[in-house]
Amino acid sequence: MEKVAVFQSRAMIGLEPAPVAVEVHLSSGLPRTTIVGLPATAVRESKERVRSAILASGFTFPSGRITINLAPAELPKDGGRFDLAIALAILAANSRIALHKTEETEVIGELSLNGSLRQVLGTLPCAMASVAAGRRLMLPFPGAGEAARVPGARLLCVEGLLDAWQYFTGELATCLPPPAFDEDRPVHDHRDISDVRGQPLAKRALEVAAAGGHHLLMLGSPGTGKTMLAERLTTILPPLTQSEALDAAAVHSVAKGQSGSRRWRERPVRSPHHTTSTAGLIGGGSYPHPGEISLAHRGVLFLDELGEFPRHALEALREPLESGRIVVSRANAHIEYPAKFQLVAAMNPCRCGYHGDGTNRCRCTDEAVKAYCARVSGPLLDRIDIHLRLSRSDRGDIRALAPGVSSDIVGARVAAARDIQLKERGCLNAEIGESDLRRCCALDPTALGLLEAAASQLMLSERGVGRIQRIARSIADLAGCESARAEHVAEAINLRRLDA
Repeated sequence: MEKVAVFQSRAMIGLEPAPVAVEVHLSSGLPRTTIVGLPATAVRESKERVRSAILASGFTFPSGRITINLAPAELPKDGGRFDLAIALAILAANSRIALHKTEETEVIGELSLNGSLRQVLGTLPCAMASVAAGRRLMLPFPGAGEAARVPGARLLCVEGLLDAWQYFTGELATCLPPPAFDEDRPVHDHRDISDVRGQPLAKRALEVAAAGGHHLLMLGSPGTGKTMLAERLTTILPPLTQSEALDAAAVHSVAKGQSGSRRWRERPVRSPHHTTSTAGLIGGGSYPHPGEISLAHRGVLFLDELGEFPRHALEALREPLESGRIVVSRANAHIEYPAKFQLVAAMNPCRCGYHGDGTNRCRCTDEAVKAYCARVSGPLLDRIDIHLRLSRSDRGDIRALAPGVSSDIVGARVAAARDIQLKERGCLNAEIGESDLRRCCALDPTALGLLEAAASQLMLSERGVGRIQRIARSIADLAGCESARAEHVAEAINLRRLDA
C-alpha cells in the first residue's frame, strides 16, 4: 500500500530562506532510498544519517522503496538542514498515527547518527521567514538562541528526533524554551580615541567619517598611527539598532563558523589580510558564500596595506561601495548579499613606506612611488570620501601632549549628528542619492563658489564634488548648523587632500 507524508522546511539561497516541501512516498519493492529535487552531495548523504537516527531513536525503518522529493525541483538544496524533516516524513508515512500541526510548522535540523540534532546555518533568516509566513519553527536547541531574537518568532526547540516526533503525535505537550542569549556580557576592550597622541586632523577626520558614514583612506609612513586610528573607529560609533542588529546577524548566521562571534548590538568589524582572494573579499565560491564585505554589513571593513591587495579584488569593491550590496552570479543562481559597510583603508606611500616622512630613509625612485600608488585605481579612490595624508609627529612633542578627548565624548557628538541625519533625511549623509544631493546638501552662494573653484583647480570629478558636499553636510551636522557654510566646505576639501 502506498503512503505519502509532507513536512515543510526551508532552503538557504544566499540570505533568502526559500520554502521547501519535503515529500516522502513509501511503496513496495526492493529496499531503496532515492532523493530527488536537485539535492547537493550533503543532501544525498542525508539518507544514511536519517536511517541511523531513526534506528537509534527506537523506531523501525520501513522496508521497501522510499522516494524523497524536495519541492520545488528547480531550487538547489544543500546542507543537512532537511534531515529532521525527512526523518519525520518517513516516520509519518510509515505510521498510522494521526499527526497534528504539521501544516503550520516548519522544520530544520541536521541529525546525528544517534538521533540528536545539530545546529544548521541560516537559523535566524529562517525564523524571520517563519514569522512572515505565520508558522512555527521547529529547530535544534543549540541554535535557537539567535532565532529567539526575532520579534514574534514561535520556536519549538528540540534536542533530538524522538522529541520532535512526540511533539507531532501529542505525547510531548511543549518543547524546550530557547537558550538565554546574553547581549550585555562584558567585553574587555580598553581602546579609546584618547590613546592617540597628536594627529588632530586624523582624529577630526575619523569623527567626521563616523558622523556621516563616510569611507576613509589614510596614507602615511609606518608608525604614524593609521592602524591605531582605524581600530578606534568603532569606539565612537553608536551601537546597532534592533533592525540593524537583525540585518547583521542574518549574514553571520548563514556564514560558516561566524554565528555568535560577537555581541548582539556590537558593530561587526572585519580586517581581512591582504592575501585574501577576490571570492574571500566580496563573496563567491562554487557554492556562493558571503565574503568579508558582507560579514562587515552594518559595521566596519578595515583594509590595512591597501596597496598590497590584488588589483582585481580591489576593483570588485567599486559597486558595493556605492550600492551597499553585491550580486554573485553562477550558472544556476544569482545570489545577492548585503554589503553596507564603512570602509577604512590604510596604505604606505611607497613600497619601503618612508617616502615623504622627512627622515630621508626612502630610496624609491619617483617612478616606483607612482607605480606603488597606482595599485589603487583612480575610480576606486574616487569612491572613497575622505583622503588623508598622515605625517610623523616629533616624539618629544607626543610625550608632552596631554590625552585628548575620550571616545565617550566624541561618540556623543557623532550620535547627535547621526540623529539629525536620520530624522531630517532618513539616511546617513554618505548614503544620500544623487537625485537628493542638491536638496539635502544645499550650499549658500559663498560655499558654492568655493566648491566650484576647488573643483576647477583640483580637477575633481562630478563624483568627487558630490563627496565633498556630503562631507560638508556631515561637518555642519556636527556643528549643529542648518546649512553647510563656506568653512564647512573648506574643511571638507581639506579632507580630500590626495586629490591635490
